[in-house]
Amino acid sequence: MQKNTLSQYALAGLLTLGTPLAISAENQVAPDQVVTAIEGAFGVTPGERRNHIKGTCAVGEFVGSKDAARYSRSALFSGKPVPVIARFSLSGGNPKAPDTAKSGRGMALEFKLPGNQLHHITMLNTPVFGAASPQTFLDMMLAQQPDPATGKPDPEKMKAFKASHPDNLAQTQFLANNNPPVSYANSSYFGIHTFKFINKKNKTTLVRWQFVPQDGEKRLSDEELKAAGPNFLEQALISRVKQGQVRWDMVVSIGEAGDSEDNPTLAWPDERKKVKVGTLAINTAMPQKGAVCEPINFDPLVMADGIAPTNDPVLQFRSPAYAVSFAKRLGGL
Repeated sequence: MQKNTLSQYALAGLLTLGTPLAISAENQVAPDQVVTAIEGAFGVTPGERRNHIKGTCAVGEFVGSKDAARYSRSALFSGKPVPVIARFSLSGGNPKAPDTAKSGRGMALEFKLPGNQLHHITMLNTPVFGAASPQTFLDMMLAQQPDPATGKPDPEKMKAFKASHPDNLAQTQFLANNNPPVSYANSSYFGIHTFKFINKKNKTTLVRWQFVPQDGEKRLSDEELKAAGPNFLEQALISRVKQGQVRWDMVVSIGEAGDSEDNPTLAWPDERKKVKVGTLAINTAMPQKGAVCEPINFDPLVMADGIAPTNDPVLQFRSPAYAVSFAKRLGGL
């Protein structure tokens, strides 16, 4: 698979973003404020991502279900294989974060559709996000700034943040109550946000998606968590792929009246209708340095026809924030 250059992805990403430094009208939070706060919380590794810095590359394909055409006219669901570049990662900007950390795991996908079209999907292994607005995310990063005296976040500031931001509670509780996965291959990944599927008749259906591992969900036991090393996830995925394809089923939940459309911290009811719309298969995995996923800005608003974003303020904010981080990477900062 041919490797794309940084400049190609800069052009593809930035042209779709609008003004990278646009301020959120709802919160008066600027993307560069958030990126600077992330840097303050985790430090800066020049030329690298500010968030989800520790990651692993993979390549494979996605085969969509023609049955999904009832809901979306996207070329993802033509029934033909679509090449995919994937990146698996840990939340945060610390490149030495241990794989045992009770933090989020990410799966980012770039689909190469006919006509040189790209479609991105970026996900977490938590069913909800930890902020209903950019302001909450900014406040969380500010609360995590290390105290110069200890080199660690001030517990009182974290306590005050949690008390004043109830929208952070659901994701925090999920991470606290669920040990990390034994492998990237044994984790579900959630789209977090609500999206719009648009079919050939221009009918719009609100959906949320989840990628469910065919290998099954497997988490570290408490004993395994204590014994595991700091860098097992990458090798676990590479070793697993050598045994054969690793697959996830893409399952969408169909929204109903009253379901949250613009708040990623609120889960939809479990009884929502679920439809399998395709299968992702990973064929090869490798360390990210110099690999095909490394230069990609997995902007979640890079979308091809048939799938569209909602007005979720966090979803809309991610794109320009990613652009700020990406521009710093391009500049070697």
